[in-house]
Order: sequence, then structure tokens, then C-alpha cells
Amino acid sequence: MDESAIIEPADKWQRLAPISILYFVASGIKHAANNLIYTLPAFAVSYSSIKNNPEIWLPAVLGTIGLIALVSFLHYFFYTFRLANDTVEIRSGVFSKKHIDLPFTRIQNVTLEQPIYYRPFGYTCMQLDTAGSAKQEAKIVALPLAVAEELKTFILEKVESSIDESTSEQISSDKKEVIINTRSIGDLIIHGITNNRVWIILGVLAPLYDEVIEFAMPVLESVGIDFKAWFDADTHTIWMLGLTALALTFFAMMCIALLSIFGSILIFYDFTLSKSEGKYIRRSGLLTKQEINMRLTRLQMVVSKQDWLDVLLKRINLELRQNSSGVRSANDLSMMSNKIIVPSVKPHECQEIIEDAFPTSNLSQIEYQAISKRFIWRQIILWLMPLTLLFTGIHFANGQATSVSMLGLLAVPLVLGLIYCRWKRWGFAKDQHYFYVRKGLLGVDYYCFPIHKVQQTAFKQSLMMKRNHLGSVQFILASGGVEVPFMPEVSAMNMIDSALFEVESKKKSWM
Repeated sequence: MDESAIIEPADKWQRLAPISILYFVASGIKHAANNLIYTLPAFAVSYSSIKNNPEIWLPAVLGTIGLIALVSFLHYFFYTFRLANDTVEIRSGVFSKKHIDLPFTRIQNVTLEQPIYYRPFGYTCMQLDTAGSAKQEAKIVALPLAVAEELKTFILEKVESSIDESTSEQISSDKKEVIINTRSIGDLIIHGITNNRVWIILGVLAPLYDEVIEFAMPVLESVGIDFKAWFDADTHTIWMLGLTALALTFFAMMCIALLSIFGSILIFYDFTLSKSEGKYIRRSGLLTKQEINMRLTRLQMVVSKQDWLDVLLKRINLELRQNSSGVRSANDLSMMSNKIIVPSVKPHECQEIIEDAFPTSNLSQIEYQAISKRFIWRQIILWLMPLTLLFTGIHFANGQATSVSMLGLLAVPLVLGLIYCRWKRWGFAKDQHYFYVRKGLLGVDYYCFPIHKVQQTAFKQSLMMKRNHLGSVQFILASGGVEVPFMPEVSAMNMIDSALFEVESKKKSWM
């Protein structure tokens, strides 16, 4: 590739295309929406005055729109970048100036994002992630798609050429891109159902429930839906009221599931996982097309996750994790670039991907060692006994059974069962090259990571644990930590010694 086709002379700073103003406008709207969440309680309190005097908010709305437009233009005006001497330099910021100087060799990921408003014009965003903090990341927010693809290839080639010989031997010389996995709409629907997180949104909107109901009731009554008549105890028997409540509950759950399904399709639509030149490439997205590149040498661990519904449907959510130290916000879609999620795969598909990523791992056959049963007693003493004493005290203080005390006492066996399930899921194992950790509650998660990827270990031991020769071990990798509690002391020290010996003796690169 001709470097001069992309990289300007070292003293030539470039401006973004004017289309980038749309990106800054969208970012401004998103930032305003995120801040709006914190004002919802105040909005709910003052809702009646807003309703009675809507004109007082018109200047505020117009002012906000004007401010977003002005700030977006200023961000565009002050944003310049240059690519020279194998380095990306970016100057940005309106009031707080920021200068990023990022060598190509320090780049971990090259992620392309194409928002829906860029597609008609053939532009994309390029995010360059490092193995350091978020402050060391760079994002060129508007590049022609063809130029971005060429630049991505050029940067990845520079990164590959900087790898030492021992590491480069692990990289395939086959430059043909091979598709490993795809996800259908049916798979994404299952993922939306089994990984429902809409309850978080409902919790945020809790302060507005009264206002929503006040608005919705007249609308529903106008189309013939009268909730007061449905729940009239004078005209309906108890079993009819219960059946009506149950039907409405199922209807609400169906609506929430539909929202979750929409979110799953929004993120993972047209999902493909490919492999080329020693790296994985994930492409997906309905409105915002996203491409994530992950080098196999920088893969830290694989995580197989199953919620209880995934277990019933025999589906697995597979995560391929690399460095996560640069993650800034879980609300930013681009921050998913520290890992590749393969949603709702079948067990054999999951096994095929794991075998491709870690060919010598035994995740599906390894036999796990259980943690100590004293884990159960600890949970009983810390959580179950205080709750039982509390509800028993409420029961006797009133001199008779109350709904609160009865429900609390009836929940004791359920909590005890959950504690047992939690202990039963915990497990750990190791072989010559990998550590394995299993945990969960009703579902189950499996963690597999190469021993030489461990960067730090931590051994924790309370006085009671020391008396019973137990300890908790935490393994810290570039992708985060994995902790196993209440391990036998001998097993814990054995795994720590294995990790330290592997790292010190073989000196393999974790990158």
C-alpha cells in the first residue's frame, strides 16, 4: 500500500469533513439525554407546573438545541489530525484542549463504526484503542470508508511487524478472511428474551409512573379498556381478579421482552465473526454498523455464560475478552471493543469457537474441584440468620402473624436453596496451559484463560479461613480479575505457584 495515499506530510494538519458536525450533534444529544436521567426526579416533582405552564419550557428547549448546535460546530472547527511517522496525532477540544500522540505500535484495536447518518455519504468513524487508559485512545470521527479501510490495514500491518519472532510464529500467514460464525434473526430474538435488561430502564423511570398512569388511563378508557371495571371487587370474584392480574402481568412481561428483543437486533443485526491474518473480526449493527478487530495474541480469556433461561434453551453467550483498562462507559457502544460477544450460540458452535481461540484448552472436558462447604455457612451467618431473626422479631412483636413476617419466614428456605446453588456452581481446575473457573447461581459461567496471561495474583485469608486452611485467590489479567473463594489452601498456593512459574520461566507476551 502506498503510504502517501493516506498519510499527509508531517507538518500538514487535516480537518474533518463537514459531515462530522452530525457526529458531534448526535454526541451532544446523547450527552444531554444521559444528564436528563439525573433530572427525572425533579422533573417528576415539577410535572404539574410544567403541564399547566408549558410555555416556560419552550425557551429552555430552544436554548438547549442552539447550545448543542453551537458546541458541535466548535468541536468540528477545533478538531484537527495528522498521520505521519507511524503516529496518529489529534488535537481537539473547545474549552479544554486535548492533544493525543499515539504510535501505531501501541494500538490494540482498530474499530470502525458507521452511524446511520454517515452511510448515505460513505463516511465512518475510526477508533484506535490502546492497552493503556482511555486517555490514550484516539478517535477520528469522520473518514471516507475506503480511506478508513486502507488505513486500518496499514496500521494493523505496522502492529504485526512490531511483534517479536516468537509471537509472530503464532500468527497465520493465510490472508483470506474466513467466516467462523453468523447469527440469524431467530438467534437474536432468543438472545433478547434470555438477556432481558429492560427492567433497568423501568427502574430509572419509576419517578414518572404516577404521571404515566394519569396520562394513559383516559387514553385506554377511550378505546374501551376500563381497569376500574376489571378490578371491581363487587362485580368479580377473587379468582377472576387474580386471573386478570396474571394476564396483565404476562402482557407487561411480553412488552418488556419485545423491547429487549429490539435492543438485541439493534446491536447484533447481521452479525458475523470472521478470522483473517491472526485476528478475529466482528461486524454487526442495525443503525450503527460496527467492526471490531481483535488479534488472537491479545486474547486474554474466553467466557461462556448461561442464565437460567439459556440453560433451558441450551444457548450460550460467548465472550472473547482482551484488555479492558481503557473502558470508559458501559453506555457507549464503542466501549464494547474490549471484547467480542457472540450471542446465543448453540453448545457445539460455542465449542468450535473456543477450540479455534484456545486449541489446547479442555473447557468442555475438565473436571472441576469444588470450593469448601464453609462458603455455605458463611453466607448463612452473614445474611440468612440476621434476616431470619429480623422477621421472627417482627412476628413476635406484633403478637400475631403479619404479611411481612410470614413472607419473610417463608423466603428463608428459598434463600437457603439459592446459597446452596451458588456453592454448587463454584469450581476451579487447571491443566498444563490453562486455568478454569466455574461459577453462577441458577445459570452457570465458565472462564478459561492461559496461565501465562496472568499478570498478578492475590491471596486473601481471614482468621477463620486460616484456621481451616482455606483461602481466596484472585487472578488478575489485562481483561480483568477472576476470583475463587474458599479454596483449599494447598490448591490455592499450587495455582499461584503455577502462574508465577509460567510467567517467569517462559516469559511469553500477554499481548
